Amino acid sequence: MKFKFSYLLLLCFVTTGMFAQIDRTQMPKPGPAPEINLGEPDTFEMSNGLEVLVVEDRKLPQVSVRLVIDNKPHTVQKPGVEALTSALLGSGTKNLSKDEYNEEIEFLGANVSIGAEFAFASSLTKYFPRVFELMADGALNPVFTQEEFDAEKAKLIEGLKSNAKNVGAIAGRVSSVLAYSTNHPYGQYTTEESVEKITLQDVQNYYNNYFVPENAYMAFIGDIDKKEAKKLVKEYFKNWKAEKAPQFSLPEPKKAQYRQIDFVNMPNAVQSEIIAQNTVDLKMTDADYFPVLVANQILGGSFGSYLNMNLREDKGYTYGARSSIGADRYASRFRASVSVRNEVTDSAVVEILKEIKRIRTEPVDADKLEDTKKKFAGNFVLRLERPSTIASYALNIRTENLPEDFYKTYLQKINAVTQDDVKRVAAKYFDINHLQIVIAGKGSEVVENLEKVEFEGKSVPVLYYDKYGKKTDKPEFNKPLPEGLTVQKVFDDYIKAIGGEDKVKAIDNVAMKGTMSAGPQTLNVEMAATNKDQVFFEIGMSGMVMSKMVIDGDTGYNAGQGQKKDMTSEEVKENLKTSSLFPELKTPENLEITGIESTDRGDAYAVKISDKVKTFYSVETGLKLKEVTVQEQMGRTFESTTKYKDYKPVNGVLFPHTMTQSVGPQNFDIKFTEVKVNQDIPETQFQ
Repeated sequence: MKFKFSYLLLLCFVTTGMFAQIDRTQMPKPGPAPEINLGEPDTFEMSNGLEVLVVEDRKLPQVSVRLVIDNKPHTVQKPGVEALTSALLGSGTKNLSKDEYNEEIEFLGANVSIGAEFAFASSLTKYFPRVFELMADGALNPVFTQEEFDAEKAKLIEGLKSNAKNVGAIAGRVSSVLAYSTNHPYGQYTTEESVEKITLQDVQNYYNNYFVPENAYMAFIGDIDKKEAKKLVKEYFKNWKAEKAPQFSLPEPKKAQYRQIDFVNMPNAVQSEIIAQNTVDLKMTDADYFPVLVANQILGGSFGSYLNMNLREDKGYTYGARSSIGADRYASRFRASVSVRNEVTDSAVVEILKEIKRIRTEPVDADKLEDTKKKFAGNFVLRLERPSTIASYALNIRTENLPEDFYKTYLQKINAVTQDDVKRVAAKYFDINHLQIVIAGKGSEVVENLEKVEFEGKSVPVLYYDKYGKKTDKPEFNKPLPEGLTVQKVFDDYIKAIGGEDKVKAIDNVAMKGTMSAGPQTLNVEMAATNKDQVFFEIGMSGMVMSKMVIDGDTGYNAGQGQKKDMTSEEVKENLKTSSLFPELKTPENLEITGIESTDRGDAYAVKISDKVKTFYSVETGLKLKEVTVQEQMGRTFESTTKYKDYKPVNGVLFPHTMTQSVGPQNFDIKFTEVKVNQDIPETQFQ
C-alpha cells in the first residue's frame, strides 16, 4: 500500500504539471534579492581630521593598511609634478637613507608604497608595528634629494618619449582633452616640456600643499583590532599637522555641439584606436546609477555585450570592444572603445553607432537582462568574501556621500532594474547626438572613407586634431610624388648621400660592435655583412647569446636561448632585401614607392619592399631614416620600427652609429662604438 500511495502522489504531481497553464510570453518575476550582511568597520577620528577604519579579520596572521587623501581634483602649472612627487616618496627619510629604508622593508618581507596622495603597507602581524612605522616615516618625513630628483625626472621624460608614437596613448590623451578641456584636471596632460620645467622645489611644494590630513582616510585590514590600530596611529601620525589642501573651482565640461569624428593622424598606425564618448552628469547617489550600470554592461561591459558580439564575433573587426561609464562626483564620461584594422575603421564607426542606437530605442531581451543581473549578483557576492571589500565600501560611503545602506541594498536595486529603465537611461546617458568619435589612425588609409560615413541619413563631419588635442587643418595625406621618380632614383640618391657609388662599392664588408639598452640591462650587439650576401647579427649578455641571425648566400637560420630554426629560401631572400651590405646597390625588382609620408625627421619617400616591410628615405637628404615591419603576435598586429641616426663617415662612407628599435611602446637604443670596414672576417662567423 505504501508503494501505491507514493505512485498516486507522483501521478498527481505529473498531471498537475501537464495541465498547469504557464504564460511563457511574460518574464518571470525575480525572486527577492538575498539579504546582504555587510560587516561594519570600527572607526575613530584623530584631532587633525584623519578618519581611521579598522576591519578585523583573524583568519591569517597578516595586516595591511591603506591611506587615502581624498583631495579635490586640481590642475597644476607644471604637469608631471605629481608623478615626480610620487616617484620620490619612499626613497629615504630624515631618519633612514634610501638603501637602509628599502633593505629593512625587504628584510621584513613587507610591501610599502607611497604616492603623492596615498600610502600603503602590508606584512605579517609580528612585523607590522615596525612596517607601519616605516610607512609613516616615509610618508611624513621624506627627503627629496637633487640626485634622486634628476634620476626620476630622466625616467619620466624617457617614458614620455617611449609613448610619443603610441597610438593608444595618444587617442586616450586627445579624448580626455576633448571631453574636459586642458583647463580641467581630467584633461590636463604631461609633456616633456612641462617636465623639463619642474624643479626640486616644485616637488617639495606639491608635497607640502597636498599631503595633508584634511579628507584623509586610513583603513586597517586583517589581524588587528581597533585598540591596536589606535595605538599605532597615535604614536606615528601624531605630528601630522591639521592642514587643508588648496581649493580651486572646476570648469564645467561641455558636450560636443553635434555628433562628430575627431581624427588624429598617426602615420605609423597599423590599427585605428576608436573612442566614442560623451560627458555625463552621473553620481553614485543618483537614482539612475543602478540602471546605468546594467545598461552599460549590456552595451559593452562584458564579452557577450552588444558591441563585442557585433564587432568581434559577427564582423571580426577586432579582438575586443568595450564600453564604460563613470560616476565621478566631479566629472565623468561614457566611453566605447575598440582597436580595429585600418581598412574597417569607417565600418566600425557605423556599427558602434548602430549598437548605441539599438540600446536607446529597442527593449533589451528579457533573458539577457536577467542574465546580466545574475552576473552582477555573483560578482558582488564574491567581492564580499574579501575583507578589503568592506573597507573599500566603507570608504566609498564616506567619500561619495552615500547612504549607509547603499551596499546592503545593492542587489535589491540591481534586481529592480527593468527593460524600460535600461532603455530610458541609455537614451539619457549614451548621447548619440553629441557623440565625439575620437580616432587615432593612419590618415592616408582611413580618412577618405571616414569622410563618407553617414548615420540616420546624415553625414558625420570629420574634424582634425594634433596629438595634443589642438584643432588643425586637414593634413595632406597623399603628397604628390615628383614626376618621373622611381625606386632606382631613390636608391641612387641614397648611395650618393652616404658617399657616392665609387666609395660604396669599394667596401667589401663592415663589422660593427655596440651596446643596446633594455631597461636596467645593457646587452652587447655585434653585426657584420659582406658583399657576398653574408649577414651576421647577434645580441648577447655575459657570454650568453640571446638572439642571433646568420645568412650565408642562399642559406640562413635564426637562433637564441638554445633554439635554432633554419630559414626557408624565401625567408633568406626577404631578409637580404634589407639586411645585406648595401641592398640599394642592387637593381630594385618588384619594389614601389607608395608615397611621401611624414616622419619625425621630415618627409620621406616610402618604398614598399614587401607586403610587410617598408623603408623610408629622406626627401631632403636622401638618407635612410627608418625601416618598418608589420608583425603579428598573440592575435594582434603591430609595427616594429628601426630608425637610423647619427650618420658618421668610415672610409669616406656614412654609416648610422645609432639604431633605435621600437616595438609597440618599447624603445631600444643600439649605440655602435666600433665600426670597421674591409676587415678580415672569418668565414666561420657566417656558419
